[in-house]
Amino acid sequence: MSTPLIDSHCHLDRLDLAPYAQGIDDVLAQAREQGVSDVLCVCINWENLPAVVQLAQQHAHVYATVGVHPNDNEGHEPSIDELVAAAHHPKVIGIGETGLDYFRSEGDLAWQHARFRRHIQAARLAGKPLIVHSRDAQADTIRILREEGAEAVGGIMHCFVDDWDTAVQALELGFYISFSGIITFNNAVQVREVAVRVPAERMLVETDAPYLAPVPYRGKPNYPAYVRHVAERLAQVRGTTLEDIAAQTSANFRRLFRLA
Repeated sequence: MSTPLIDSHCHLDRLDLAPYAQGIDDVLAQAREQGVSDVLCVCINWENLPAVVQLAQQHAHVYATVGVHPNDNEGHEPSIDELVAAAHHPKVIGIGETGLDYFRSEGDLAWQHARFRRHIQAARLAGKPLIVHSRDAQADTIRILREEGAEAVGGIMHCFVDDWDTAVQALELGFYISFSGIITFNNAVQVREVAVRVPAERMLVETDAPYLAPVPYRGKPNYPAYVRHVAERLAQVRGTTLEDIAAQTSANFRRLFRLA
């Protein structure tokens, strides 16, 4: 494989490093051995932001984002100004993980909607793409993206599991569709149906490590190296080669985040 893969969404700060003598250095070396060059380490709460940014500073091929996950309701709630200020760091290339999650959060979720809107507004001010988490909240996710003008910056629909209609609406807003290890699961028929239809220039691959390990590691801790299994399954579904998926998804990632 002459073109390396990019893991467009992982959480290096949350990995189980016990099996690795040299910690993150070994994890990234393992990824390189599997043809993975770059990774995007996505922040999910304000308290972890320094660790996420530090990982990006210490490793040339690691990038960071700033954001608070929709299910996190115990830590600091950053203002729009705080998000924008953090996004000015040269290794921070996106805003998120943000969005809506009606699976894990219940009751009055006005606070979740307000947080999502703040993140979109911050992304527009910072001029950086969004990383969007949406679970059991398709209609409201798309509605709020539209209402807040998210098409001005675009972004990624991370770990996509929704239907083709939702994908079309996200694509119309300038978003890319990212496929995770879920595409390798036997019961993920809908995801694979979407994967066949997404335009080549708008697809990405990710691990969401340490979560959602692909087959044959399902149920075990996930690592960036395993994005190769996601790409291989995506290639199979689309009737193309791993080389083609690597070249296309890596070019897409660099285009979205304006990386040379």
